[in-house]
Amino acid sequence: MGRLAGKVALITGGASGMGLIAAQLFASEGAKVVLTDVTDDVGEQVAEKIRAEGGEATYVHADVTREADAEAMVARAVESYGGLTVLYNNAGVMLGEDGSVHSTDESIWDTTLAVNVKGVAHGCKYGIPAMIDSGGGSIINVASFVAWMGAATSQTAYTASKGAVLAMTREIAVEYARKGVRCNALCPGPIDTPLLAELLSDPERRQRRFVHIPMGRLGRAEELAKAALFLASDESSYMTGTSLVVDGGITAAYVTPED
Repeated sequence: MGRLAGKVALITGGASGMGLIAAQLFASEGAKVVLTDVTDDVGEQVAEKIRAEGGEATYVHADVTREADAEAMVARAVESYGGLTVLYNNAGVMLGEDGSVHSTDESIWDTTLAVNVKGVAHGCKYGIPAMIDSGGGSIINVASFVAWMGAATSQTAYTASKGAVLAMTREIAVEYARKGVRCNALCPGPIDTPLLAELLSDPERRQRRFVHIPMGRLGRAEELAKAALFLASDESSYMTGTSLVVDGGITAAYVTPED
């Protein structure tokens, strides 16, 4: 019996990066997984691989900025597996053109807020009623350590979007606590994913990040997925409206070691 046995988990952005690792881990721990993304060929391959390894998984195309897609992905989970008990709002973007508030183009704001904020809200809008019908469940919203402190390298739209996720998480937690729905924010530090590798391809920008991490390295996707697993499982049953910060010590540091 795995730690998520009997649970139905919907993971957005599940075809790559942290979502992919979480989908595989959740399935290995007994969850029936519905993973969504916009890269359909890759998403189908991920679901097939999980099934080949003995897990249960279904892929659904979903652009989380579209409310109709969010409604459809939740409906698919209920139709396929009889309910919904875990919602992992993982899909997000961090755009390379995102910079200081005086220089960031409106289009970057629009895309960032649409995916990172509205995408989470859409998932919750349709996921929460399904969870209540299923007897309750756990929502995990991916925020960031930058929701707690300013980023070393300016990324104003992204930082603002993750602050919004944190605030929304608290409000959802309070409103639905007595209906059996928990809602927590997962706040990662820099995680070694293809997206971040591309953004940190500039050695100077990369070094500015690393000097602020007391542990001196990027996090691994597996480390974040295990934190999400804890929030998804009944082991975190008395946690709601809070943040689980997985950041290598960044938010604890006033000054960082030089070596």
